[in-house]
Amino acid sequence: MTDPASSASATSASAASRRNFLFVAAAAAAATAGAGAAWWQARGGSGDAVGADFWARTFERPDGGEVRMEAFRGKPMLLNFWATWCAPCVEEMPMIDAFFKQNAANGLQVLGLAIDQPSAVRKFLQRTPVGYEIGLAGMGGTEMVRQLGNAQGGLPFTVSISAGGEVLARKMGKLEPPDLEGWRRELFHG
Repeated sequence: MTDPASSASATSASAASRRNFLFVAAAAAAATAGAGAAWWQARGGSGDAVGADFWARTFERPDGGEVRMEAFRGKPMLLNFWATWCAPCVEEMPMIDAFFKQNAANGLQVLGLAIDQPSAVRKFLQRTPVGYEIGLAGMGGTEMVRQLGNAQGGLPFTVSISAGGEVLARKMGKLEPPDLEGWRRELFHG
């Protein structure tokens, strides 16, 4: 016959061992994900270049007309995918706008592609205008995000592209001032 106290003690030890294993496994997974995210964010300089299909795209402007990607070719560019329902997207827009205004004289171009309903984007931009170009990518923008290296399709997603069409950097998640400053140095070599 098994002693109930010894059985409970063994069960408790087994549960504690499982908890410790799960804790260690979760910590290892988080560390791996963090390292992977850092690598993914910085790996853009690997010589990836955007192709002809990238430059051939056009998007409707919220206020009418078209945004033609071809018009951005040959100049350094920051491409930001966003949506009105995405809090980090909306939070970073004033910073992106200030970055654009500070660097436009150097030839920097910024394009925000909204993965959202056109009516929501128009309403948002009436309340919160920006100085850089905005295009309406709609849900088709999600495919473009994936083609640029964001397999999860998360927002916000920003890509820094050199004048030669090389992807210099990618970031999924909210931009911070050091991101923009690092990209500025890389785009303008100093």
